[in-house]
Amino acid sequence: MTDPILSLKDASLSLNGNAGPVDILHSITLDVARGETLGLIGPSGSGKSSLLMLMGGLEQATGGSITALGHDLTAMGEDALARFRRDHMGVVFQSFHLIPTMTALENVATPLELSGARDAFERAAAELETVGLSNRANHYPAQMSGGEQQRVALARASAPRPHILLADEPTGNLDEANGAAIMDLLFGLRDRHGATLVLVTHSHELAARCDRIIRLRDGHIAPETARKAAE
Repeated sequence: MTDPILSLKDASLSLNGNAGPVDILHSITLDVARGETLGLIGPSGSGKSSLLMLMGGLEQATGGSITALGHDLTAMGEDALARFRRDHMGVVFQSFHLIPTMTALENVATPLELSGARDAFERAAAELETVGLSNRANHYPAQMSGGEQQRVALARASAPRPHILLADEPTGNLDEANGAAIMDLLFGLRDRHGATLVLVTHSHELAARCDRIIRLRDGHIAPETARKAAE
């Protein structure tokens, strides 16, 4: 693999628990190519969401290194990481994380405004149209269904045209029909903007749509997927 957009070298994560340090991830080494779609699967507690958080600089590695677009995330402070995510990454969570006091349009426009875009609201409106929510632009999250809120979250993540899209169980709180629609939209946004997509999912059907699958087990990359990645 040449010129990876994400590269982890012996990345580890330990968190302090009531009984002392808890090892979450153990010496993860992984490269993700530009434009690749990578599915992270594994049982609950295997570390897949934690791995995604490391990739996005939302958790700081306690060992090893993580680079994204050639920048060493492990050397950045919180403010620098926030600016890097603003400029280069889109993140979609299972629980939407919309700002409840803002309309759909305002939620989508927020990252664009923070990056200094003068046409933030025009771009936000166009992104809402892409996910089929032009008629909900002036509605607040509490006035929308779960599927509609997740579409707003997708529009917000994709509006700044990120190089990297990170999605953590984006269909986990949705019924089957809404979940399928959200995944079609997510892959469509990936195709339209050419972003690299890293997706955490429990769905093997969804993972099968990815270019490559990495299975985690007890904080390690399962040997069989490591071998496939190297082939």
